[in-house]
Amino acid sequence: VQLQASGGGLVQAGDSLRLSCAASGRTFSRMGWFRQAPGKEREFVASICGTPGSTNYVDSVKGRFTISRDNAKKTVWLQMNSLKPEDTAVYYCVADYNIVCARQKYDYWGQGTLVTVSS
Repeated sequence: VQLQASGGGLVQAGDSLRLSCAASGRTFSRMGWFRQAPGKEREFVASICGTPGSTNYVDSVKGRFTISRDNAKKTVWLQMNSLKPEDTAVYYCVADYNIVCARQKYDYWGQGTLVTVSS
């Protein structure tokens, strides 16, 4: 099983980015994104569970980020709008076969993609 994340980069505050994560293997029940900023602990960002997919977001990104998925393509996206300098972090794609949507543990992690937002 592999999770291949892409789409990170350097942008200015207020810009948008779209992260992608392509998965191999069986279709995952839950997929999502975590991030880790320099000097900070890793935090949950967003998740999508089941079909058509219930979503969940950390409060700091609600209204700005949107998670979506295509099960046929085994791909999950994170559309990030109105980016802020505090969104700067390495973003990790995560996935799990467990169907319990409230479960916060993910068994599979991608390699991470760096998002840098300048002020």
